Amino acid sequence: MISIPAGLILCLGGLLIPLLKGNAQRVYALALPIVSFCNLVGVGFSGLDIGSYHQIEVMGLTLTMSRVDKLSLLFGYIFHIAALLSVIYSLHIDDAKQMASGVIYAGAGVGAVFAGDLITLFVFWEVTAFASVFLIWAAKNEAANRVAIRYLVIQVASGVLLLAGAVMHYQANGTLAFTSMMEWIDAPGTRLILLAFGIKCAFPFLHNWLQDAYPKATPTGAVFLSAFTTKLAVYTLIRGFPGYEPLIYVGVVMTLFPLFFAVIENDLRKVLAYSLNNQLGFMVVAVGVGSELALNGACAHAFAHILYKGLLFMSMGAVLHRVGTTKASQLGGLYRSMPVTAVCCIIGAASISAFPLTSGFISKALTLSAVVDAGYSWVWVGLLVASAGVMEHSGIKIPYFAFFGHDSGIRCERAPLNMQVAMIITAALCLAIGCFPGYLYDLLPFAVDYQPYTGAHVVTQFQLLLFAMLAFVILMKYWGYPEEEEAENLDTDWFYRRAFPALWRRGVIAINSLRVVVLGIALGRLSYFLGRVQKHHGPGGIMAATWTSSRMVFLGKLSLAFYLLLYLLT
Repeated sequence: MISIPAGLILCLGGLLIPLLKGNAQRVYALALPIVSFCNLVGVGFSGLDIGSYHQIEVMGLTLTMSRVDKLSLLFGYIFHIAALLSVIYSLHIDDAKQMASGVIYAGAGVGAVFAGDLITLFVFWEVTAFASVFLIWAAKNEAANRVAIRYLVIQVASGVLLLAGAVMHYQANGTLAFTSMMEWIDAPGTRLILLAFGIKCAFPFLHNWLQDAYPKATPTGAVFLSAFTTKLAVYTLIRGFPGYEPLIYVGVVMTLFPLFFAVIENDLRKVLAYSLNNQLGFMVVAVGVGSELALNGACAHAFAHILYKGLLFMSMGAVLHRVGTTKASQLGGLYRSMPVTAVCCIIGAASISAFPLTSGFISKALTLSAVVDAGYSWVWVGLLVASAGVMEHSGIKIPYFAFFGHDSGIRCERAPLNMQVAMIITAALCLAIGCFPGYLYDLLPFAVDYQPYTGAHVVTQFQLLLFAMLAFVILMKYWGYPEEEEAENLDTDWFYRRAFPALWRRGVIAINSLRVVVLGIALGRLSYFLGRVQKHHGPGGIMAATWTSSRMVFLGKLSLAFYLLLYLLT
């Protein structure tokens, strides 16, 4: 049994990090995920350990802080591994607030995957939002400040929708348990909950916070960010909406639309943000299919993705730390100065491209097989196209333009030792999982009877990868690969970053113009009124003249006569 609710060691322990200094702070931060993981490993897999623990009564409601099953354990394990690797990667920084926010953020992610009810999930959901925003603010520049505000608004809005949906769900059904919600899929409360999950999962038209925020975070902050928020959303979809067919088509769109933007994007960390959206699409498709094989594929892909995407963000973070930019137009030839980072980046690129013997191959194969088995042939074709696309923009573009390509002439020091250690461990895990998939398969929620290394799978994948490499070479040599330019590419965020501000400015101008017209008319009428008053009450007016006593007596008599006349008539 868990001695302490999962995630609390990281959340509460992270609050103490700013109280320590120097090496004591680093050792303490490093110890927190290790201690928390040991607390979690004590659960085991025996039937007696599967269930709900740490239930508390709050205002007549039973809240479950620790719901233990193979699904929550799998995400709990990978979140702890990601937290440990991220802390190792961050040991060189002297920023207690950033380290504390990263650890608390990881703890909130762990707490959320073990939440057994919607209220507990909401609490940890919001903690992830408030803790993670400091990883963007830590960049300490005006652009990061603006992005952080936008990011926080969107993340808090997701939490508000989740809470509203939870309240409506409780009022309608009398339960707050966070289980499969397919029974109530048409209920308004359930739809709000799905929308809240969709925002965090970066569904199409709800995704721009990801490409907006992650590239503006600190080099270490982006590594933390890449691991938890979106994969927490994938977990909630697996838990709450398995087999919801519209997710299949949402997922396909997610895999395809980032391809164009990733190809033309100059900032390599933003390219990684787009490819992150692409990979989330594979997981969402698997959730929509909903079979045991598909859900295993979503879980395996989330597990593998946290590692290889983290590795790619680590490599670009190391480049940003040493060079000060991740703009492709300004990089090239860095393999001479940063050989370890270059090799680790290549391993991460191979993993995200699903090369055989890497983690991406053995996880993506589950999803593709599940899609075929379910009869979604065109969806399978779309996923193959997306796989070729991710090979182009993340498998080739990232390492080529950063470390090879033209020689930019930049010569710098190697990444700090702790960064290199974190990258080497992560790269080793990517290869180990790819070479020995059984260890990961044993952790999946359902029994796995699947062999990824068949002749058909390997040959098909090599054909796909070779086609993508050939397309890249042809574009570079003959047709012209899109030039890397210093520009800001917008997609649907154009509406709130360009259109809405422009409409706001025009609205303000129109209101000011209307105010001038209305004020002019009002002042004109007031001036006319004051002129009439001046005419009668001014120095020359009749009301300001000096009246004689005889005239006043005459007016008095006239008034009295008028009164008597009215009296007689009535």
